[in-house]
Amino acid sequence: MESVQYHAPQSLEDAVPLLKEARTTPSRILAGGTDLLIQMRAGVKTPEMLIDIKKIPELTQLEMGADQIRLGAAVPSAVMDENAELHQQLPGVVEGMELIGSTQVQGRATPGGNLCNASPAGDGAPAMIVSSGQCVIFGPNGTRTIPVEEVCTAPGRTSLADDELLQEFIFPAPKPGQSDAYLRFIPRNEMDIAVVGVAANITVDASGTCTAAKVALGAIAPTVVIATDIAALLVGTKLDDDTLAAAAEMASGLGSPISDKRGTTEFRHRIAGVLTRRVIKIAAARAGERLQ
Repeated sequence: MESVQYHAPQSLEDAVPLLKEARTTPSRILAGGTDLLIQMRAGVKTPEMLIDIKKIPELTQLEMGADQIRLGAAVPSAVMDENAELHQQLPGVVEGMELIGSTQVQGRATPGGNLCNASPAGDGAPAMIVSSGQCVIFGPNGTRTIPVEEVCTAPGRTSLADDELLQEFIFPAPKPGQSDAYLRFIPRNEMDIAVVGVAANITVDASGTCTAAKVALGAIAPTVVIATDIAALLVGTKLDDDTLAAAAEMASGLGSPISDKRGTTEFRHRIAGVLTRRVIKIAAARAGERLQ
């Protein structure tokens, strides 16, 4: 491995000249490093400069507000998992992140790094998308805000410019009767990547009728698939067995999953349906509990 410049700015202002330099110098943002350092060791990524963002306060803050939740892009997964209020408000978002790697890895892994790694099998993105997450993108010219689903454009690629970094996520606080969930299938019990991952965000009223829904599937296409037809199917129903069976069938026909040693295309299609049915039930049960 060639020598690499390492910088650890203490503020967003300190990061600006480094981001400007990144326009001409092959650079990478270092959040947790759980993906990047492995890629560098393998020669897949060969940056000449690393910008470590973990010492920038705005990127490591977690704020639970009455109307919105602000999650710094460099907040470790372990910190998210230890926050009881975040578990209560956005359980699916926490589930996506707490599944990543080992306990040691979770001490470093970050939601921003997981998203910007842009893996089709990333566990963080589906739940953040169904929970209507917004990304605040910082650069030398200021900030811009885009939905989570607009960040990843292809495997390993994002919509961020070379001189930009992901500063934080903003989620609307869930309403009464609203909650989310995330499930994935892996060949091993832990420390593996998703063969298929599914997230759902469901809102129900006092009668148990679904009034709003979002469903997203990962690892079945180059980027997360937002299942708008499934969401439309769910709204206005009591999420009975027939409705869930129809949702599962629709999910099994989505995407273009690959066949590899971890699962065939046919297997991934089938698992997508199974997980979709299960995750909707979990999110709906949680939503009902939030009415009490």
